[in-house]
Amino acid sequence: MSENEAVVHEVVEDEDDEVDSKLNYKPPPQKSLQEIQELDKDDESLAKYKKSLLGEAPVVADPAAPNVTVTRLTLVCSTAPKPITMDLTKDLESLKKETFVMKEGAEYRVKICFKVNKDIVSGLKYVQNTFRAGVRVAKATFMVGSYGPRLEEYEFLTPLEEAPKGMLSRGTYHNKSFFTDDDNHNHLTWEWNLSIRKEWDDAC
Repeated sequence: MSENEAVVHEVVEDEDDEVDSKLNYKPPPQKSLQEIQELDKDDESLAKYKKSLLGEAPVVADPAAPNVTVTRLTLVCSTAPKPITMDLTKDLESLKKETFVMKEGAEYRVKICFKVNKDIVSGLKYVQNTFRAGVRVAKATFMVGSYGPRLEEYEFLTPLEEAPKGMLSRGTYHNKSFFTDDDNHNHLTWEWNLSIRKEWDDAC
């Protein structure tokens, strides 16, 4: 997250703004939930796989609702004095004005909560661009996976990472995040600020 310290993930690091431009991956054709339920009814292994994705009963969804709803992002940190959570169902313009605080060197994970409302969604990705003083200093793409519709929320946790540390790393970072999929559907884009401080109490 600093100019001198690379952010390393299990993911694709890419200087291109197009998420899939260098992945050389072609997603399979999109199928509706009904088409999938009717597909190969006599194939027992496929039926088990579909059951794991779709559950026991069909989900009754609001036809006006989006297929994917991203509800929260949390920086999960055991040493934080209070939860670091952003509600993504509220005004995203107000979120851009907030600044969340992280102590330098603290270990944390990013947790994203989301719902799938109608059809199976393939190849969900969480992408985060990090800027400092207007210059992009890091980009990470996390492969979230494929999910079927259900009433309960899903949770996705990124691998454990460490906040940058040292005097030069302290300061405010601006993040632009988005949640997309194989078909490059932009399910949500939001912006938020993270301030790296010497101590948690510096937030007060």
